[in-house]
Amino acid sequence: MVGAWIAEAAARRFLITPVMTYGMTLSLVTGLALAAPWPAGIVLNYPKLGTKLVILIALGAVLGIGTARQRRAGGPVMGLFIAAGILPLLASAIAVLWN
Repeated sequence: MVGAWIAEAAARRFLITPVMTYGMTLSLVTGLALAAPWPAGIVLNYPKLGTKLVILIALGAVLGIGTARQRRAGGPVMGLFIAAGILPLLASAIAVLWN
């Protein structure tokens, strides 16, 4: 997700692409796989997982709304493009910094 966002920003297109949506979906699948209590006895940090899930749902909404507005307007929607970059970075920061 972040890689696709950086590629669009570097090319100065500022468009929400299907690759971003695929990245968000992949984040959901891998997040659920990593959060599954595979070995018994491991205590998961449910508030952290819940926070990241809320961010992922908000990202999905931003990508969906951004794609629809982009089609309607025929060009980039800058505010939603910026939000689509900030949300996965926030989720990554939470993953790294929250103990």
